[in-house]
Amino acid sequence: MKELYRVNYTRAIPWQQRRRRNLRRRTETVSGCDGICGGVHRSLEQEHRTVVTGVAGNRSTSRRRRTPPVTVSGQCDFLDTLPDDVVLYILSKLGSTAESPGDFISVLFTCKRLNVLGVHSLVLSKVSSKTVAVKAKNWSESAHRFLKQCSDAGNVEACYNLGMIRFYCLQNRGSGASLMAKAAINSHAPALYSLAVIQFNGSGGSKTDKDLRAGVALCARAAFLGHIDALRELGHCLQDGYGVRQNITEGRRFLVQANARELATVLSTTPSALISRNWMTWNPLPNLHNGNLAGPGCPLLSDFGCNVPVPEPLPSNRFLSEWFADKALGSGLRLCSNAGCGRPETRQHEFRRCSVCGGVNYCSRACQASDWKIRHKMVCTRAERVVGDDEDNENVDEDGGMFVES
Repeated sequence: MKELYRVNYTRAIPWQQRRRRNLRRRTETVSGCDGICGGVHRSLEQEHRTVVTGVAGNRSTSRRRRTPPVTVSGQCDFLDTLPDDVVLYILSKLGSTAESPGDFISVLFTCKRLNVLGVHSLVLSKVSSKTVAVKAKNWSESAHRFLKQCSDAGNVEACYNLGMIRFYCLQNRGSGASLMAKAAINSHAPALYSLAVIQFNGSGGSKTDKDLRAGVALCARAAFLGHIDALRELGHCLQDGYGVRQNITEGRRFLVQANARELATVLSTTPSALISRNWMTWNPLPNLHNGNLAGPGCPLLSDFGCNVPVPEPLPSNRFLSEWFADKALGSGLRLCSNAGCGRPETRQHEFRRCSVCGGVNYCSRACQASDWKIRHKMVCTRAERVVGDDEDNENVDEDGGMFVES
């Protein structure tokens, strides 16, 4: 029995070793799985804690930041790390302070991202008037497309400039008038006044298309917004009873107010060092013809008290002057004689002319008054009329046509 027991005991040793070895392997496997699962669990828990912390601090930074790309010189381009909203805000500020179209376009040529974001409607709607002041010599399809994009974005200056260009230069009357109307709806005073001039003259149509009442209403709206030429035009309409009931006293008040605003504009924009000392001296102008005033007479400030500088024309009027400077108009068509206007006739004898010399013609009484003060008062002399010439001109009135006195 002892021998048998001894034999069985020795045979049982390998079995116990195998059991212990299997138990040891199971323990290592389980501990390894626990380690892996624990590591995964710990990493998930740590990532969850990071996301929760980021959301609690700033919800917009919950997404993982992009690594700044490395440039050729080895430095990081931090512009690519900025969100699009920040870049749009910066471009809007740059566009609203640009001094010329080239300043804004040069920013778009910097990189592809600025080129894409620079034509966003938020940026184009806030560009300055100088940014959309395209010159006639630089006019092209790309310039036309740029103004169209700005007008579609809601920029009122672009709507007005493109409307004037299409109406007078490109002879697209309907589209140009609608763009100016779009700017006028947004209380753009020059657009309101330009539409008033179109209504007074019946521009783009026939003589029967004139609407004097609509022109006076548009002038009144522009004058309420402080437009100087509209104030002057409304004053002449009230004095002459042109499209409105005649009121000479109220008309003279508007004329004085227009010149007072003109003075205030000069004082606010012209440095004191550039104003001569004798600009406030009493200097009556030679408005007398044969001992009598050429008009009803009104002691306006710019004529009798102040020699104000010539106002700078608007970008749209400057474009018209440059556009038609080297282009021939149609047969019998003429430009407005005011150098700062540039409007052309859309049909023969559309504009009114000076009733004294008959050598100049104007699209409005405001242009006539401005040109009289600057230039025409020195050269206006009574000229011999050709028989039948007055009958051909639809805008020479029986009472002497246009007054040459502003």
